[in-house]
Amino acid sequence: MSQKQLKEAFISNLNGTSLLEISAGLSLAPLCLLCRGLLLILYYLHHGKPVSSRKYSLLLDFLVLVSPLLFSCTVLSPIIFFMPVILAAFCAGIFSKIYSQRKQEARAPFGQIVKEFQKAYLDPEYIPAVTVFRVYVNVLTSISILAVDFPQYPRRYAKAETYGTGVMDLGVGAFIFGNALVCPEVRQKSYMTQPRFSNLARQMFSVWPLISLGVGRLLSVKSIEYHEHTSEYGVHWNFFFTLAFVRLAASVLLAIFPKHKAWLVALALAVLYQLLLSTTSLKVFILHGSDGRDSRLGFLDANREGLLSLLGYLAIYLASVQVGLWLLQRRASVRGWLEALRGLALAVLVLFVLLHLCQACTEPVSRRVANLPFCTWVLAHCLLLLSLFVLTDLTLVFTKLLVKGSSVPCCWKVVQPPDSSKKHGMGAVPVGREDKLSRLCLISAINKNQLLFFLLANVMTGAVNILIDTIHSKAAFTLCILHLYMFFNCLIMYILHARNIVLKFW
Repeated sequence: MSQKQLKEAFISNLNGTSLLEISAGLSLAPLCLLCRGLLLILYYLHHGKPVSSRKYSLLLDFLVLVSPLLFSCTVLSPIIFFMPVILAAFCAGIFSKIYSQRKQEARAPFGQIVKEFQKAYLDPEYIPAVTVFRVYVNVLTSISILAVDFPQYPRRYAKAETYGTGVMDLGVGAFIFGNALVCPEVRQKSYMTQPRFSNLARQMFSVWPLISLGVGRLLSVKSIEYHEHTSEYGVHWNFFFTLAFVRLAASVLLAIFPKHKAWLVALALAVLYQLLLSTTSLKVFILHGSDGRDSRLGFLDANREGLLSLLGYLAIYLASVQVGLWLLQRRASVRGWLEALRGLALAVLVLFVLLHLCQACTEPVSRRVANLPFCTWVLAHCLLLLSLFVLTDLTLVFTKLLVKGSSVPCCWKVVQPPDSSKKHGMGAVPVGREDKLSRLCLISAINKNQLLFFLLANVMTGAVNILIDTIHSKAAFTLCILHLYMFFNCLIMYILHARNIVLKFW
């Protein structure tokens, strides 16, 4: 077998892993974020000032926010269920240290602190969990697209061939979910009236880079005979095209139907698509081609997985728009967000029950056809991750109240109550130094240039695969390559952010 055939076989015919293992892995990112925040607060408690060195800030962020994820999906994957426990215990130890070492004059009874926490006002214009969710999906995807080519990355985490729940299968859906959370329809203020198809015009202008990247990827992969998994999207299709066309189609539907009814459109689309899969020969065509022998004749047949799965991804996108609209409902206090967190937890529980019923009544989860169970699974796990980030942010807000003056970048800002601000003729006024510190945050850096980060990761993944025999790499060499790859990518984002450069011209 040629090197190309070896690498294609290495990522083919896989069956995924369990929902429980994916849930355990997803909990690591929020725990890493919590650990970083607690360490920064502890530093402020001891030194009376935040970390001011860009060099040390980048090093801390990379070692705490990124490196544990690299280890967890490679050499530490056999103990993945113990890692959340270890990280949670470490965070509990740091919190205990902060609580016990507070300044004497700042100490107050625990009950009083809890009351103050519940009454605290948060910046209503910024929801850090959304930003962190989108950044972490990008980071985890960037890690996986290279790590999957090394033997240390468990095969069960890679994309399943037909049925199954692999970590990388979730990553595809999570990318769609994250894009929908910040789409024009969600960000548009409810009191603003705009022409019905204005958002569609905006989307047509903003998706051309994705189409350009899709064409660029297609030409480069074919020209250098780079290994590819044809049953993922087809011969010519790729995820850049999927994302672009889903965004355009969603804008058309949201221009026709009220956006606050997006969940109904999503449900109708997903159920109708599943009925077509279950009652017609559509599923056989997607899985086996027009002749039943995996033919690839004609554009539709050659790209049947990518083209027909658009219906499932469109349903995920529309449902995620509804989530985004719900999240942006004005909640000024911690109490309001605690209620929202309960709502998220209930939604996650309901979706997992529906997932079980869908699989029992129809078929298992399949990313390849993007069926109803796949849509339900993606929404369930994305909402789970999002709710964990909200919980992490609220925990950090509570800890910041213990240490007056402390601040954590990319975390909720505690603001003065609106009533007291009006007396002085002002709006909500932030308390702390988060705005200054955002320049020292790796999450903010990646968020500023997300598409560039993903593009750079794809280019570097291709370069590594061309230059290195990844399949036969030893563990130490694999970890070294993955850390260099991610650090270089993060460093470029960090430098651009420090210079306030945003490479977005569309």
